Amino acid sequence: MVRWTRLGDTASVWPGRNWPLGATWTPASTNFAVYAPNATAMWLCLFDDEGTETRHELTEQSLGIWHGALPDIAPGTCYGYRADGRWDPAGGHRFNIEKLLLDPYGLATSGTIRNDPALFGYRWDAPEEPDTQDSAPVTARSVVVDPSFDWEGDAPMKTRWRDTVLYELHVKGFTRLHDRVPEPLRGTYAGLATPAVVDYLRDLGVTAVELLPVHQFFSEPSLLDRGLVNYWGYNTMSFFAPEGSYSASGDRGQQVAEFKEMVKAFHRSGIEVILDVVYNHTAEAGPKGPTLSFRGLDDKGFYKRVPNGVEAGHWDDTYWDVTGCGNTVDTWDDLALRLILDSLRYWVTEMHVDGFRFDLMSALTRTGADIDFHCALLIAIGQDPVLRHVKLIAEPWDVSMDGYLVGRMPPPWVEWNDQYRDTIRDFWRGQSHGVRTVATRLAGSSDLYADDGRSAYNSVNFVTAHDGFTLRDLVSYDSKHNEANGEDNRDGSDNNRSWNHGVEGETDDAEIVALRRRQAANLMVTLCLSNGVPMITAGDERGRTQRGNNNPYCQDNEISWIDWRPDPVPEDGYAGAWLDVYEITKTALRLRREHPALRQRHWFEGSPAIVGGPKDLAWLHPSGREMTDADWADTSLAAVGSFVSGVPLREPGPCGEQLIDNSFLLWFNSSAEPLDITLPVNDWVQTGEVVLSTDDAFALGTGVKAGQDLTLGPRAVLVIRST
Repeated sequence: MVRWTRLGDTASVWPGRNWPLGATWTPASTNFAVYAPNATAMWLCLFDDEGTETRHELTEQSLGIWHGALPDIAPGTCYGYRADGRWDPAGGHRFNIEKLLLDPYGLATSGTIRNDPALFGYRWDAPEEPDTQDSAPVTARSVVVDPSFDWEGDAPMKTRWRDTVLYELHVKGFTRLHDRVPEPLRGTYAGLATPAVVDYLRDLGVTAVELLPVHQFFSEPSLLDRGLVNYWGYNTMSFFAPEGSYSASGDRGQQVAEFKEMVKAFHRSGIEVILDVVYNHTAEAGPKGPTLSFRGLDDKGFYKRVPNGVEAGHWDDTYWDVTGCGNTVDTWDDLALRLILDSLRYWVTEMHVDGFRFDLMSALTRTGADIDFHCALLIAIGQDPVLRHVKLIAEPWDVSMDGYLVGRMPPPWVEWNDQYRDTIRDFWRGQSHGVRTVATRLAGSSDLYADDGRSAYNSVNFVTAHDGFTLRDLVSYDSKHNEANGEDNRDGSDNNRSWNHGVEGETDDAEIVALRRRQAANLMVTLCLSNGVPMITAGDERGRTQRGNNNPYCQDNEISWIDWRPDPVPEDGYAGAWLDVYEITKTALRLRREHPALRQRHWFEGSPAIVGGPKDLAWLHPSGREMTDADWADTSLAAVGSFVSGVPLREPGPCGEQLIDNSFLLWFNSSAEPLDITLPVNDWVQTGEVVLSTDDAFALGTGVKAGQDLTLGPRAVLVIRST
């Protein structure tokens, strides 16, 4: 049922104002404002609990914004817009009053979409013509929200980058199978806020969770046709609304308060919250995708266009796409830029998040088609008094050839460093062909970040991420196994740099299982003790497997969820012994946390920090001498030692005082053979103790002394701390 009202009726719309955009609730009235500069008419559509729609015409327009206010609107009220205007897809005008549109500034979203012809603005059987079916029954709705919340004094944590340990996790997948999270809360924001989760992360040594997308997203119609969903969430539609399906309390605004409670719980335990944000494209996909919001309000302005595409008149080929998802948001457009900035500020000021990881950041740095480090978005963020002080992480690439920007993002941005990932994977699978590049990555990737004044923490180091193999699968599979995705195993990367160690997939061969566990531990220790910011993928420390699937973006099931069972279950390949990797990871992070020598901000110079002192960093040949040019050129060398001095550190203390720490000697042996090493003789460190080793022959606390000969087992790490 649909009811209509017009200005002059008893339920007339007040003029309202054109700011702020979105639905702004007060007890007296709710102001609605939506940008659609080329629309000829705009209707605000309210829905009651039975789904009855009441349409209110908005007659006020200023600066391209349609606005009005209604009294007595309760929080939780569902609404949307219907925009009328030209139907000229080639010209970027795709107005269709039959399509219910989400509010781009909506603070919450109720429901989801169904794959139905009514969802599309054009007729499937005649794409040049507009579709006349009502989309309201098959699409989601925006929700009026009361933003009030008691933060109880919560404030930004501002953990220094050099003290940060990132942990990338999926809101649902992390707790969906967690036996110590109350069942109604599993897979939700509230589930993440439980002590079972927060205490686990704090005890592990995590300082920041990086949440996979939590902006309201929808599954692609093609996935829905295959009975699958977009599990990862990289298909955003509402940039202010927390994903409703992750709420245990409801999706009529309750998800907003529940998200805030989660943030507050993390902050109480000293853990920051960082959001993986997808501003580069939307769930409306390519020109033949559904009409959900922006396409029906301002298609011409919001999405990048192919040069001369309009003149050519081919409306289904007018979008310019460097995201691989069908469309690219045009950050050169004033209102698209404003929306991104307003969204970022909202999540910082109202939702108290501590930073953002920008998906496919290169797509957002373009002026026209060209990469531009002076683009409006980068300049605006860098000058914004709120945003310039939060954590800003770039995924510095897109799907184009010219979009690979690793090492090139300007301050204050830090970057996902895939060169670290590839180098460390190759080293531990025996394919590094020497140790020169390995040493550079261990020391913070100065070749990428030192030339323009940035620090080692500008490198976010990782060996796995949501996209690709888990750590366990990295050491268990040579090839991807993505058959469950329904794309004939064509999807996902073939460049995995993985090694199955002799058997593809799970095995009961005890020697292979032990070697895989040691290799996983080697990778974890290397990550945790490298200079830069370590990022751990959720569950890697527990041996999580995706059964060889390196692209489970559509797997909302046990393939993606973390298995929290403590005991071995041989029939499905789960091995409780992998929890040894957890203990090694925890130890490595504790050493990093307790010793500033292992998380330095200043670049190593290979020279003494004080006159007469030891070098701040020295690279060692297994024979005990420093590496020579010939050693660095030796492609057969598969092991290297690193001496890190703590007496003193280059970095001063908070009052300018000189900082003293233990010194460390780290040995990395990726060879299949035992390594005979001689501990260096020097004037500064005479004795030490083993504080971490993936070689069982070295017990923790074992004492060593300068000049001593040791044998490190094949494929192992040894960490010695000076006494």
